[in-house]
Amino acid sequence: MTAPEPAPQTASTAWPPPATVDAYLRRIGAARPARPDAAALRELHLRHLRSVPFENLSLHLGEDVVLEEKALLDKVVGARRGGFCYELNTAFAVLLRALGFPVALVQARCFDGEGRLGIPYDHMGVVVGTPEGRWLADVGFGDHSHFPTALDERGDQADPGGTFRIVETDEGDLDVLRDGKPQYRLEPRPRTAADFTAGAWYHRTSPDSHFTRSLVCSRLTEQGRITLSGHKLVTRAQGRRTERLLDGDDQVRAAYRDLFGIVLTELPVLRPPGERPRRAGGALTAPAG
Repeated sequence: MTAPEPAPQTASTAWPPPATVDAYLRRIGAARPARPDAAALRELHLRHLRSVPFENLSLHLGEDVVLEEKALLDKVVGARRGGFCYELNTAFAVLLRALGFPVALVQARCFDGEGRLGIPYDHMGVVVGTPEGRWLADVGFGDHSHFPTALDERGDQADPGGTFRIVETDEGDLDVLRDGKPQYRLEPRPRTAADFTAGAWYHRTSPDSHFTRSLVCSRLTEQGRITLSGHKLVTRAQGRRTERLLDGDDQVRAAYRDLFGIVLTELPVLRPPGERPRRAGGALTAPAG
């Protein structure tokens, strides 16, 4: 698959507006790169993972998940929220495209613990073109690679998140392995964000989806990773894992605010399968910084 060239932009038609691009870069603590090359992509990818949490709170707050670029930028940049793969990788692709990178969205099916594949459009990845080659960028898989993976390399690729390898299947798809274990299978064909609507609907409504059965808010840190699931806070730093239960809702709200930059008027709650949360205005804009 060849990543498409970005469409030409003019002052009147440029999307997103330059001010939004600047705000996005501030959101992830990144400077505007001098050129759209592999080094800039690596820097943007890492900073995104350390700044924008992987989270499914909208599903448990009664908020809509809208796979439209403006709505996603309003959420990730304006409201300083995170999201799951469809949201984060689409938003990141918008940023990269605005910075001059050729990008394409691709669909994938995730492997479960038994090695079985999930539904079509189970996951979204981003293929990015640079002068040095093509890369698989993925800021929406939670605990995964810290840096983009060279898409055309078939050997082991060392990363702080593990050893990654891309393997071609007999059907022409690409399996992404981490430490020898298959993570997901990419179909090498460009897609649009709208193509993922059914997959997103499944994951936010089906009782078989792990997203409807769990609460997660997770972010990469310089030392490791922090994850909040309900009242349980898990910290991984320098190879050590610690776990503690937060004492009451006030501590949970403070953890969302202080660790992830998310200010909530009410907390997300897991409900029995099939019971949808009422529409909530639970997320407010977090203070900058």
